Amino acid sequence: MQVSKERSVFNDRSLAQIYEEIKDVYQSDNRPWIVGYSGGKDSTAALQLIWYALSSLPRERRIKPVYVIASDTLVETPVIVDRITATLGKINEISTRNGLPFSGTKVQPRFSESFWVNLIGKGYPAPQQQFRWCTDRMKIRPADRFITQKVSEHGEVVVVLGVRKSESMTRAQVMSLHEIKGTMLSRHTRFSGAFVYTPIRDFSLDDVWSYLLQNPCPWGDNNRDLVALYRTANSGECPLVVDDTTPSCGNSRFGCWVCTVVRQDKTMEALIDSGEEWMEPLLEIRNLLASTQDPSVKRLYREYKLRSGSVLLHRSDSRRVVPGPYKLEFCKEVLRRVLKADSQISATKPDLDFPLIRDEELHEIRRIWRTERGDWQDSLPRIYNEVVGSDLRWVDDDIGPFGEMELVILEKICREGNLPTSLVIKLIDAELSSQGMSRRSSVFARIDKVLREEWRSEEDILNGKAVSLD
Repeated sequence: MQVSKERSVFNDRSLAQIYEEIKDVYQSDNRPWIVGYSGGKDSTAALQLIWYALSSLPRERRIKPVYVIASDTLVETPVIVDRITATLGKINEISTRNGLPFSGTKVQPRFSESFWVNLIGKGYPAPQQQFRWCTDRMKIRPADRFITQKVSEHGEVVVVLGVRKSESMTRAQVMSLHEIKGTMLSRHTRFSGAFVYTPIRDFSLDDVWSYLLQNPCPWGDNNRDLVALYRTANSGECPLVVDDTTPSCGNSRFGCWVCTVVRQDKTMEALIDSGEEWMEPLLEIRNLLASTQDPSVKRLYREYKLRSGSVLLHRSDSRRVVPGPYKLEFCKEVLRRVLKADSQISATKPDLDFPLIRDEELHEIRRIWRTERGDWQDSLPRIYNEVVGSDLRWVDDDIGPFGEMELVILEKICREGNLPTSLVIKLIDAELSSQGMSRRSSVFARIDKVLREEWRSEEDILNGKAVSLD
């Protein structure tokens, strides 16, 4: 752990005064609290402060619910997922036993918005700083849905976050910008019915560790285990993300094991070096995805067209095409590696409840491949059987009348007619999608959309036959 030179909050306020502030804010209105918990030091300190403060209130004055939510992106670092799952269970058990208002729950992305559905299914490239598509889908939206639900139930809520002004100048400016004068609350940046309270806003890094080490965890965790985890992983934490003002996790963080926003995953490397060798297949997959961001090899992995079917030329160089989604063949390779790693981990860590990819995601990926990416071969069930050695309960009647044999015939016809096979596949799929409808006028719009896509080769486009869309 680092030794900071920040001013200590305890130079100005005692722990008893901090507890009193928390109790005053809690009792000042009828708004339920939603506490963001990430399993790291800051969110643990904030939740622990709240727990001790509210525990000292008479039972009849602690009736306002406190929802403890933890974000599980479905690709979290396994050691953190295990810790969060166990902690939420303890919180619910101890809170019920002692008549406290806490209840813990995970918020997760919908399977249609999960990391693998977007990357393997739709071909979204591995996230990078300029295109962090994962944050909104996997972190912000799940928390938004929970907050929206509670605002709908209660009218207004207070979101409690374990964030500190001393983390960065940007964080301090954002926190100060939305403060409501005369109160301890700030305005939420996304919801008019939500407010934000930050009980450790003035804590230094040393204050957080001092508090955790000097005050035992009230729900039964051992805070020294948290210290050991940070030392082992050489890492900072990734906070619960509730809006787009939350900063990136940085170069050293607890977060998603697939994260390619950072250049090197020091956390996972340190965990492997400390004895968690079973995580090596995860690091290999993560590094494979990171390698596809190298500009010199992007064309090997990615289509030259965008998902919309258009082609985008670089603003500064009209001889360069902005790459689109991953090619279907590379998506198939990633799927094989994920399934293989899943099988290896299940064999070496049978007690670990950590599926790399869920059945629901596999079904959604299969649907996308079939309906959006022209996979008449219906590749996913075959890949799954080859790698895993068994089958899921695949739906047989949702894939249309065409298969691999028809694809071979179609490819031959298209070669003879000098037509792109993918164009004809999309036109056929547009027709099939409208079959059985009482009004089929929409099929003309779908066909028109397909025909408006760019169907020339990349070579023809770069020979001056395309217009930049930028």
